[in-house]
Amino acid sequence: MAAAKRGEGWFRYFPGDRPEDYRWSAAFSLLLGTSHWGGAALSEAHRVGQRLADRVGDDEAWFTEFRAAGDNVAELAREDEHAGHDLTAAGAYLRACVYYQIGERFRLPKDDEALDVYRRSTECFQRYAELTDAPRIETLEIPFEDSSLSAYFVHGAGRGSEPGPSVVFFDGLDITKELQYAHGVAELSRRGISTLVVDGPGNGEAIRFRGFPLRHDYETAGTAAYEYLAERDDVAADRIGVLAISLGGYYAPRCAAREPRFAACAAWGAIWDYRETWKRRIEATHQASMSVAADHIAWVLGVETIDEAMDALLDFTLDDVVGDIRCPLLITHGENDAQIPVEDARKLYEAAGSPDKTLRTFSVEEGGAQHCQIDYSIRAASVVADWLKAKL
Repeated sequence: MAAAKRGEGWFRYFPGDRPEDYRWSAAFSLLLGTSHWGGAALSEAHRVGQRLADRVGDDEAWFTEFRAAGDNVAELAREDEHAGHDLTAAGAYLRACVYYQIGERFRLPKDDEALDVYRRSTECFQRYAELTDAPRIETLEIPFEDSSLSAYFVHGAGRGSEPGPSVVFFDGLDITKELQYAHGVAELSRRGISTLVVDGPGNGEAIRFRGFPLRHDYETAGTAAYEYLAERDDVAADRIGVLAISLGGYYAPRCAAREPRFAACAAWGAIWDYRETWKRRIEATHQASMSVAADHIAWVLGVETIDEAMDALLDFTLDDVVGDIRCPLLITHGENDAQIPVEDARKLYEAAGSPDKTLRTFSVEEGGAQHCQIDYSIRAASVVADWLKAKL
């Protein structure tokens, strides 16, 4: 069987060959992947998709339709809550949160309308956290520099008062702590691992409301998160891991290399040299496969132009960094990843200094060959969770 070209071999809701078809399909696959953990309902998502089918690339239409879907499901949640059906309401609040955030992700600049939708999304999630029966979720703030980072502490199932394992879970380039939660945190909780899901610099509330742009020295956030967890009575300080997804394939290894107290590191999708990644994308122009529009990178870095962004990305490389990793390391990657070639994962694996390291490559035949396994999220989340349970 001939090898599939990069980007092929997966369900694409918008099946055209243009970059905007890929971008929208990737976001829709991310959305559908959350359905296993209650982040979406197929019928609700498909109704939105049908309304957008002949408007691919119209990000204003995307924003409008998903905002409306969030509004509709949030209203269902309020009705159910008023009727005393708390668990039904909780599920609806979670789906509303995800629809709001999937809708907001492409909107630039982040104007008042976008920020209003984002606030609605976090309010829905917090209501979900209050009403759901499991897992138990705390909303909290982690001290960071002269402010704080917003986070959720998701308790491991079956954990008593004794200290146990925990994982810091950071975002990617365009993911948020709420989307991360709906993308497999339950698998960690089911295995008795508590998870600190954090909007780090450049992500979620940190960039929208706290003024923290993306930065290369992500260990500053990693250490802050580690030290918060190490002070908790229900966390074993010597059993704290770090996990991150997509661009988090840079964050997590960087944190593990520079913060030796982490006991394990999982990169859910590899990154090697992020400036080189964007150089390739810019040179590819209309052929590039990206999960967001090109100007997103300038926004998260806190600069005005793509040229300024390229300058800001100079230090976003793991060369001469990951040789310092000593804890167990897991790297997952899709062999057909349309955004980051699998060769970058192999470079990361070869350079990592950990004596216990694993590169888990997902093939087209198995499924999960796409970026961060958006085409097989339940399988990837389970693999990562099982590995972390074994190491922690």
